[in-house]
Amino acid sequence: MTDGTVQPVAIRAARLSDAEGIREIINYEILNGTSIFELEPRTLAAQRTWLQDRSGVHAVLVATPDDGDDTVLGFSSLSPFHTRPAYNTTVENSVYVHQDHRGKGIGRALLVEIIGLAQSHGFHTVIARISGKNETSVAVHQSVGFEVAGVEREVGRKFGRWLDVTVMQLMLRDWTGTPDRA
Repeated sequence: MTDGTVQPVAIRAARLSDAEGIREIINYEILNGTSIFELEPRTLAAQRTWLQDRSGVHAVLVATPDDGDDTVLGFSSLSPFHTRPAYNTTVENSVYVHQDHRGKGIGRALLVEIIGLAQSHGFHTVIARISGKNETSVAVHQSVGFEVAGVEREVGRKFGRWLDVTVMQLMLRDWTGTPDRA
């Protein structure tokens, strides 16, 4: 349980040394949550490869305590939306926060930073695909300007149940960088 206090963090580009911290967050979600449709925990080698594949415009950011500690509290990333070339100006974002640090504003801070990065890299739009009726993630995305574009019904199956995916979209030409535009 959190008291709603915003936790001060430093946000920076991910380093290869952050792979284990990112993997811990992802593996918790793989084993316990529905925010990711993977079923098998990631190895450290696979997490390092994932991190190495996301550089340049498809970057990964991490949030760490603002006291210089390098503990990964959460991360955000930009990924190609689709492999076909006509989609090159669209990216998909992901945001994950360690289960012990949720509700402290870290996810929102990461989201604002990754959107700014997408905008500075010249992308036109950002897509968020939010699974498992994650109302908190939908609300955080809405608070920075994302709008619901649709719902993909029962497209995933995890823990013996069908899962919907809420598709949200932010047009970067309209984004001012000011949270709570909605």
